[in-house]
Amino acid sequence: MTSATPTALERRPRLLVFDVNETLSDMTHLGDRFVEVGVPPYLAAPWFAGLLRDGFALTVTGHNPSFVDVARSSLHTVLHDKANVEAATRHIMAGFLALPLHDDVRAGVRALTALDLRLVTLSNGSADVAEGLFERGGIRDAFEQVLSVEHAPGWKPAASAYAYALGECGVAAEDAMLVAVHPWDIHGAKAAGLRAAWVDRTGAPYPETMYAADVVVRSLPELAARLEELPAAT
Repeated sequence: MTSATPTALERRPRLLVFDVNETLSDMTHLGDRFVEVGVPPYLAAPWFAGLLRDGFALTVTGHNPSFVDVARSSLHTVLHDKANVEAATRHIMAGFLALPLHDDVRAGVRALTALDLRLVTLSNGSADVAEGLFERGGIRDAFEQVLSVEHAPGWKPAASAYAYALGECGVAAEDAMLVAVHPWDIHGAKAAGLRAAWVDRTGAPYPETMYAADVVVRSLPELAARLEELPAAT
């Protein structure tokens, strides 16, 4: 049986593996794009949840779909009664190329790099979107690699996705920590042997059925402060 109770950490990780969508990028701005095509903004959240569901379903049946393809297909479902579905879909998808960082990310990333931690990403989205996000936000230099499941066997939370990132970085699972806002991502990383930090941006309770994060914080500067209290990895 799984437990949602955080465990005690004895030392810092060597490598931080960051989720990107919603963890680092502020996707609330996509709601404006929905409004601009005549759709209520509250549909943005279930659309994103639905595209993740579809990506997970394809992954467990042996496929590794393009995030863009799944996102577009899911939008076609949401926007099916619009007069020009393709134009509306293009407008919303373009919003990914203009998303900002969450307000805490820049300071948090700088604080984490000051601890001599290695930082990489592992996103179910495209590497190009993450690259653009980091360039706009002025933090690209902090990440040694921008990794995506595009080149992995499947999407997170499949164990093979985390194994791909560890292999690219030459780090053992126990020396790596995933940083994410999604409990399903935390659960997947823990099942794959990594440690995990849950960035609780909403205050919602953590699912009791999933493996607990090792660290629970509300922001990246708080994560840096928590890790600074721990002995450095030797």
